[in-house]
Amino acid sequence: MTHSTDIGTHPDIVQMRARYEAAAANPVAQGADGLALLSGMYLALSPWIAGFSDRGPLTVNNLITGLVVTLLALGYSSMYGRTYGIAWVLPLIGLWTIIAPWVIRGDMASARTIWSNVVVGAIILALGLATMRFGMAKHDRAGHGFGKSRMTEHSTYGQDRTTYGQDRPGPTSRS
Repeated sequence: MTHSTDIGTHPDIVQMRARYEAAAANPVAQGADGLALLSGMYLALSPWIAGFSDRGPLTVNNLITGLVVTLLALGYSSMYGRTYGIAWVLPLIGLWTIIAPWVIRGDMASARTIWSNVVVGAIILALGLATMRFGMAKHDRAGHGFGKSRMTEHSTYGQDRTTYGQDRPGPTSRS
C-alpha cells in the first residue's frame, strides 16, 4: 500500500482549511476585517489627523502599530487559514493602543491623544476579539454554518429530524 507524503492532502488538514475558508467567507468576518483595516490605517495616520504629530514617541508608536494592524487585517481577509494562529495579536494591540499615551515615556497624554487612542484601541480590541471568535467557531456536522451545532437523525425516508441528546431509545421515544 502506498501512502502520500504530502501533508497537505491529509483529511484533517483539508477539513481545517475548509473551516477557515468558511470563516473568512462569512460576511460578518469580512466586515470585521475591513473595519480592522480601516482602524489600522486611521491609527497609523492619527497623529496627523488628530493633530498630535509633535509628540515624537507616540507618533512613531501609532504609525508602527497602525501599520501592523493594517497588515494583520490584510492577512486575515486574504489568507485567514494561514494567519488564524496569530489572531490573538490584534486584541493585544488594541489594549496597547488604549494605554500607550500613559505608558510611553514623556508627556504624551493630552486630550487629543487620549481620545484618539482610547477610541481606536477599543475598536481594534473588539474587532480582534471578533476575528478570534470566527477562527474558533465550529461548523456543525451537517455543514450549516457557524454557531451551535444541530444534531440530526436520519429517518428511514431520508428526512432529518432534530434530536435533543437522545442517543438510545427511552420510555418516551417512538421506535
